[in-house]
Amino acid sequence: MKKAQRHPFAETLITWYADHARDLPWRRTNDAYVIWMSEIILQQTRIAQGLPYFYKLTEAFPTVYDLAAADETTLFRLWQGLGYYSRARNLHKTAKYVVDNLGGKFPDTYAELIHLPGVGPYTAAAIASFAFGEASPVVDGNVYRILARYFGIETDILHSSARKEFTALAQELIPSSDPARFNQAIMEFGSLQCSPAPDCGNCPLRTSCVAHRENRINQLPVKSKAKPQRIRQFQYFIIEQEGKVLVHQRQAKDIWQGLWEFFCVESSSIEEVINLHPFLSPLMAHAVALQAPAIHVLSHQKIISAAWLMQLPAEISFKIPQDYQWILSSEFEQLGKPVLLLNLITDNIALKEILEG
Repeated sequence: MKKAQRHPFAETLITWYADHARDLPWRRTNDAYVIWMSEIILQQTRIAQGLPYFYKLTEAFPTVYDLAAADETTLFRLWQGLGYYSRARNLHKTAKYVVDNLGGKFPDTYAELIHLPGVGPYTAAAIASFAFGEASPVVDGNVYRILARYFGIETDILHSSARKEFTALAQELIPSSDPARFNQAIMEFGSLQCSPAPDCGNCPLRTSCVAHRENRINQLPVKSKAKPQRIRQFQYFIIEQEGKVLVHQRQAKDIWQGLWEFFCVESSSIEEVINLHPFLSPLMAHAVALQAPAIHVLSHQKIISAAWLMQLPAEISFKIPQDYQWILSSEFEQLGKPVLLLNLITDNIALKEILEG
């Protein structure tokens, strides 16, 4: 039987990948659990940042059964600092579903994988191809950029029609004989070679690349302006008394759901905060500002925060706000918390000493 020919684009990418592929642990296996874990960690995350978490989580939970049996607090504690905590919740939810409903085995097709919590088109295609050899193309920002430049595609990648158009093209290009290698190659090529600031001089595709030929590298892909970031201002109050601190777990459908924090009010003005929470007024005599306003940037939000430390004498009493509780200061270290608070603790020696007991 005559072997199906690869598209020259695919052939060139796979040849390039053979010489430039980074040695990463999830590329040494076809274990769906390990591949799924790596893909969830790497959503919105650079490899250099995600790699330590991959090792930490796979060591703590070597099988999907271990992860399913874990409590959420332990998982959040290990995930701490990686951000996008909804990924951790979906990780736990999926592990439980796979164990309880699928006998511990992940679905082996894109059509089934796409229905798992936290698994979108890109992640489903990655798992289907890397673990099961299905010819499902991965399509993310890297792939948009490479295909738009190489083929001269002018569709706005933020337009609703873009994913369908680019996925159809990628489907034509992916070789059925080696879909995993093609997907790894195009992802690696976008990360190392055809990056936002590409190395066109050493690009093996440059002679047939439309953007290079027409000097349009900086114009492709077309991307309309994203919506402006929402700016929010948080006032934190670390209220400590007799070796305990006042905390609560964020429950609302907002950022950092399920993580723990000190007493927090969303406001730009300390006067407004006191008007909203009068119990703070007499406590302000014991307040020490811990930091100038700090900025923490999320994907669609910018958080500007200020923090106040209140070490209260034992004789002061007040009614604690609803949903808050006292815990031993040393226990806060064991709870999952936003990276904003991690940085606050790290940068303030006095606060760190209090929380270490």
